[in-house]
Amino acid sequence: MTAALRHDWTLDEVERLFALPFNDLLFQAQSVHRAHHDPNAVQVSTLLSIKTGGCPEDCAYCPQAARYATGVKAEKLMSVEAVLARAQAAKDAGASRFCMGAAWRSPKDRDVAKVAEIVSAVKGLGLQTCATLGMLSQPQADTLKAAGLDFYNHNLDTSPDFYGEIIHTREYQDRLDTLDHVRQAGLRTCCGGIVGMGESRTQRAGLLRTLANLPEHPESVPINRLVQVAGTPLHGTDALDPFEFVRSIAVARILMPASVVRLSAGRETMDDALQALCFAAGANSIFYGEKLLTTGNPDVEHDRRLFERLGLKPLEVEVEPGTVHADIVEPADAVA
Repeated sequence: MTAALRHDWTLDEVERLFALPFNDLLFQAQSVHRAHHDPNAVQVSTLLSIKTGGCPEDCAYCPQAARYATGVKAEKLMSVEAVLARAQAAKDAGASRFCMGAAWRSPKDRDVAKVAEIVSAVKGLGLQTCATLGMLSQPQADTLKAAGLDFYNHNLDTSPDFYGEIIHTREYQDRLDTLDHVRQAGLRTCCGGIVGMGESRTQRAGLLRTLANLPEHPESVPINRLVQVAGTPLHGTDALDPFEFVRSIAVARILMPASVVRLSAGRETMDDALQALCFAAGANSIFYGEKLLTTGNPDVEHDRRLFERLGLKPLEVEVEPGTVHADIVEPADAVA
């Protein structure tokens, strides 16, 4: 099943996909997946928080917001040398992309200059680079592109009509504007959302529809399952049904056939069977390592064993001409 790349999905169409019998939905998603990807290859990334805590925003899910008592302490931006050591360790463990997150609402120009130096150093190791730093201006996006950044992560988080229940310190349009700046700079986009925050199925469908109807499909689409952290407003939210999470993965795959769909935050609470269902539904990327920003993640050895049991292999990334890259050998992080 070769699926055309569409940007005109209606909410009714997406809801009908969600409502398919589970086996029919997975069959359709797997058919689309096989038409566009190696079904047994998984892109592996590692995520490092290079500047933790102290964020002035009020995202109801986030332990890094300064206004919530979650035990996360504000830290300064890490040095180039410290980040480089962690990037080398990630590469040695089998990661092909190194993602760097900083808890800013929007970085100052001097912050971007420092991150650009870090990006250039990490790129020199032969890793793909990704950053998530908050809202960016066009000149800031251009600076990061010139430093060698490959991807910029900026999630929509949820549907436009549920957004106001989760975040009050920035508008939905602010997120769309940053994504536009990133695209204009020539960076590839990493953009997804979080499910299980108390939204309805219709609102989950609205999130995926918005992502699929962007001017370009995000190259990476992280689907995060809410990690409930004590002290945040969403702590105590009813957990999302596991099969509904798999449905979300499958619908994302159908709507954005050529994109990489990533299992991101929440994987620590997924057993191996649930992760296997997600891979069958079209997920083909994970974060690798013991921590995603400030929340847990399955350890590397466990992921290696799971890959072996499922016959999966790390995806060898395509690198732009002129960059240095060492291919991954035998196999050896969410919210991005």
